Amino acid sequence: MEDIRSERFRVLIIDDEPPIRRQLRIALEANNYRVFEEGTGKEGMVSVAMNHPDVVLLDLGLPDQGGMAILKQLRAWSKIPVIVLTVQDDENTKIEALDLGADDYITKPFNAGELLARVRVAIRHSFKLEESPIFTSGSLWVDLNSRIVKVDHQEIKLTAIEYSLLALFIKYSGKVLTHNFVIKEIWGNPYADNSQTLRVHMAQLRKKIEKTSSFPELLITEAGVGYRLKILAER
Repeated sequence: MEDIRSERFRVLIIDDEPPIRRQLRIALEANNYRVFEEGTGKEGMVSVAMNHPDVVLLDLGLPDQGGMAILKQLRAWSKIPVIVLTVQDDENTKIEALDLGADDYITKPFNAGELLARVRVAIRHSFKLEESPIFTSGSLWVDLNSRIVKVDHQEIKLTAIEYSLLALFIKYSGKVLTHNFVIKEIWGNPYADNSQTLRVHMAQLRKKIEKTSSFPELLITEAGVGYRLKILAER
């Protein structure tokens, strides 16, 4: 895997709180990112057009217009990764942001290490740095070409739905996927009441790939929002 931390990627911070921007700048510049920062949505949109950032860190509580409105405007013409920063920890806000096209979200106050990891994931997906058909996370090993799945070097058998779920989470590894998004991708209709079906298949998949399905390390539940496939060091 290419080490994206060795590159000079550009990060735009759109947040009206100077202390937050300062905290973000210090953490990002210490890890070799080039940082731009703006305090309003209007200034942020201008900066996106002028500076072509690789990732946008977007606060939802902006003084001139809401972060959701900025996200809508941005998604009308750009696929740039957006990580939402919010003090709002309610599920509906997170789901709305993700459904509008945010790549991820972090609730304030946040851990700098977690933020940096989320930024790396967003850049990795954007630049498609992982071209290998082999995916690994902890004791999980998947050959996406041959559809072979192994846990602790032992091949396991998945049903068609279980494999489709796993492949979807691998495609978006590290990113939170909402229930509606997963249902739409797997069953084709996000409005059908497949939530219970999804839970059943997720439970079965966890039994096969997790060390302990009741305490998952790989397929993490984002309460009320969806799921995230965590990237762990290979064992």
